[in-house]
Parts: sequence; structure tokens; C-alpha cells
Amino acid sequence: MSPDDLPHDLQDGLIAVGEAARDLREPWWIFGGAAMALYGLTDIHVPDIDVLCAPRDARSLLGALGGVVIPDPGEGLFRSAVFGRAPDQPILVEVMADLETRDGGDWTPVAFGSRRRVFVEDTPLFVPDIRDHIALYRLFGRPKDLARVEQLERLIA
Repeated sequence: MSPDDLPHDLQDGLIAVGEAARDLREPWWIFGGAAMALYGLTDIHVPDIDVLCAPRDARSLLGALGGVVIPDPGEGLFRSAVFGRAPDQPILVEVMADLETRDGGDWTPVAFGSRRRVFVEDTPLFVPDIRDHIALYRLFGRPKDLARVEQLERLIA
């Protein structure tokens, strides 16, 4: 799937994120299902756009998208220093900063070592390398994440 073949709500949402992110100071990434669609996977449903960035940038991005910061209780599998949603975009946008995932009894930071620029129309967006994304899903370890590992591995095979 090329970026031009994305569903209209996803394409419009990605453009909105890219435009709102133009003034961010630190590196940021789109990850999750939206990134998988940008890699070219066609057989997935993308319910939202997940963005990982620095705390100050997360607040700025949420403000630019008309979103709100939601207090994170730090329970369950994930926690973020800043977490928020922008539901009034063409597709829900979820913004996270200093994301961590529970690994047994400990919290492990979620970070990407790579950053690849892609375009939707003329709007630049950033995604991690597919291998970084595979490592993330393995770290998460849920059945749906491991299924995504299989999908992503087919792209690099």
C-alpha cells in the first residue's frame, strides 16, 4: 500500500499529525498500526495513530491537534510521562512521551534507535525501521503484538 492508497481518514489524520508536528523540537515517531500501514501492509485495520515523542513536544502536539492530556495511572502494561488523545481529528490520535512497558515486575523504556522519513502527499512523517518495530512488539509480548511481528517479518523476508 502506498501512502496514496491509505484509507481517507487515516491519510487525513496522518497529514494533520505531520503538519502539527512541524515545530516539534525532539525526534518523534508514528508507530503501531499507522506505521504498519505506512510500511505497506494492506490487511490491517488502523483504529488510531500512535505518536511517541518527548514530554514537552507531546503537550505541544496535543495542543496543536486540539487534544487533551489524560492522567496516566501507571497501571497495566503501559505508562507514559505524558499521555493524551486528540479525538476530533479524522482518526483518533494518541500521543505518548517517555512511554514504558511492564517487563515482569520492572518498567522498561520504549524507544526507537532508528527514524525513517516517509511522506503522505507532501507531508513528512517519521516511523521506526521495521526491525525496531518488531523488537517493540516482541517486548510488548501480547498475542496481538506477536501476530504483528509475523506480519512485519514478511515485509523484510
